[in-house]
Amino acid sequence: MDVRVRKALLAKIQETISSSDEILKIQQMLLRRISLTSRDDFVFGIAVGRIYNSFHYQTRRALNRNATNEEFAEFLEILAKRADEVKNAVKQQDK
Repeated sequence: MDVRVRKALLAKIQETISSSDEILKIQQMLLRRISLTSRDDFVFGIAVGRIYNSFHYQTRRALNRNATNEEFAEFLEILAKRADEVKNAVKQQDK
């Protein structure tokens, strides 16, 4: 993975952890309109969506192309290593 994309990805993960209050606000707004079986999974999905979007956006912005399969695999490895941290951060906001 290009160092610029990796740096942006790691920054987005940290930003997602630090600004989990925004995710809580999205959750609260949407839960008034739709029913869910697991709020924790829903909030985690929002967080992962933000990070996933950032990965693709930064790849296109920095490299002027879509990510390769290898870069996507590296993204998945990075996300997997920090997934529990992200999930716990957004879960704490809901208490």
